[in-house]
Amino acid sequence: MSEPSGRRLAVLGSPIAHSKSPALHAAAYRVLGLDWSYERIEVDERGLADFLDSRDDSWRGFSLTMPLKVRLRELADESDRLATLSEAANTLVFDGAERRRVVFNTDVEGIVRALAESGVDRAERVVVLGGGATASSALLASAALGAVSVQIAVRTPAKATGLVKLGYDAGIPVDVVPFDAVADEADLVIATLPGGARLDADLPLSLVSRSTLFDVAYDPWPSSLAERWTDAGGRAISGLGMLLHQALVQVRIFVAGDPAVPLADEERVLQAMRDAIS
Repeated sequence: MSEPSGRRLAVLGSPIAHSKSPALHAAAYRVLGLDWSYERIEVDERGLADFLDSRDDSWRGFSLTMPLKVRLRELADESDRLATLSEAANTLVFDGAERRRVVFNTDVEGIVRALAESGVDRAERVVVLGGGATASSALLASAALGAVSVQIAVRTPAKATGLVKLGYDAGIPVDVVPFDAVADEADLVIATLPGGARLDADLPLSLVSRSTLFDVAYDPWPSSLAERWTDAGGRAISGLGMLLHQALVQVRIFVAGDPAVPLADEERVLQAMRDAIS
């Protein structure tokens, strides 16, 4: 991948005013000594193609949040392995003189890193609440954690057949059930519901009290699910760590074009990003 030429970056989504990404990225580029800008821009699914077409070469790339992750994957010229498997991407860089759109999924790594930081580096039985783009990333993160089975709980199981195929591709048996049929036990529950969403179904007390909840939501916190877990004696982990670590991988991509290449003085960069949202 070519060296970065553009100095402009932004996070795209709808709604987007709440995003903490500008604070995270500004802190990282300050430590790295890069005079790059990073802003929020409101873009919806219908407008994404025209928006990307209209960008000039001052733009290095974008972070993308809901509801754009699946649409971005469809508009890409090239995708990394995780974006290809999940059919969802949250990061785009423009590459070369021809401005090819190369996209990545950093959510998977964000989940894995956030859980490891909280002491969870293995989970054999996983329940995923929700069936959207982030659920695909949660399923792939479960594979990285050594899961031998994953149950996906959604409102309409017939609409989640793609996650069964993704599980097959990832080598994990996937069972899709309605919310009122969630398993009684699991090592880890990953909630991928939008921030502030309430789950009307009653979850088994044995699941809530004995498993760890990782809720990708972080605002407001504690979420209604997190309160349910802690009230029952279970453990709840905020999605703020996912936001932090997926953003660090994005910075690697914007700087070096490769999610696997560590940044110079990466620990200091990570601490500055953490301080920016703490």
